[in-house]
Order: sequence, then C-alpha cells, then structure tokens
Amino acid sequence: MVPIICIVGRSQTGKTTLIEKLIPVLKERGYRIGTIKHSHHIFELDKTGKDSWRHKDAGAETVIIASPGKIAMVKSDHKGTLDSLANFFSDLDLVITEGYKGEKKPKIEVVRAARHQQALLKDDANLIAVVTDVQMSINVPVFGMEDIVQLADFIEQNYLL
Repeated sequence: MVPIICIVGRSQTGKTTLIEKLIPVLKERGYRIGTIKHSHHIFELDKTGKDSWRHKDAGAETVIIASPGKIAMVKSDHKGTLDSLANFFSDLDLVITEGYKGEKKPKIEVVRAARHQQALLKDDANLIAVVTDVQMSINVPVFGMEDIVQLADFIEQNYLL
C-alpha cells in the first residue's frame, strides 16, 4: 500500500502552503505524489444541469469526467476513510493529505504563532513531526516553516526509501 502522510493543524496555519512547497521538492527527487484534501463540507464537482451532473442525478454510482490529460471522479457511498481511498493512488509513491487528523496515519502538524502556541496533537501516537514558527519542546522532530528540504529528507528517509 502506498504510504500516506497527513498534514494537519488548525485552520489558517499554512497546511496548503506547506504541501505546495513540499510536492516539488519530492517530485524533483523522482517521486510520484498524490494528494487528498479532506473537507467537512459537501462539495459539488460539477454544475447543476451539466451532463456529468445529470448522469449522477439519474442514479449512476460513479461518474468519471475525462479529457486529455485530466480525469475527475464522483463516486457515491464513499466510506470517508483514507484506506478506502488508497486504491486510487496505487501507481504513486506517496500520498499527502491535508486534514484527516483523526486517522491512524503518520501526521505532521503545522503550528503557527499567529493561530496558537501549542501542538494540537502533541499526545497523538501518530504525530511524526511538527512544522512551526514557535519555539517548541516536543518528542518529535521540529522543522521551521521554510525547512522544506529537511522535511523532505525526513519523509524520504522514513517513508520512501
């Protein structure tokens, strides 16, 4: 199974920015990376009335929209767990999620002074590192907000090699 690492933290701490910086560094090293963005809100991939929406509305369990170079899928009855999504990423080396702090997967928490001073998941057995702009004493490796290469080294050594 492809390794999954969850980037977690409170709202507006820079999770998306961290992922945006980390992906190119890992890709430059030859790794194929996938991402999953966890949302607590129901979202619509397609617009009401469009053909793919009409297929789903008619009762299709799964609809794939395909064009040259891109596909998107809407699937009914999703369990919502990371393990149920892993099969979609079997051709990749690593999946990075944004969110899923409740899953029993390796987690890297982003802690920003502007939002809070302490790690939300400091007692989580699955916490593997913290990325922060706060001085912190915690029993996992701590990286600065711009320590992307060092964070990529950590991920590579522990989850990819």
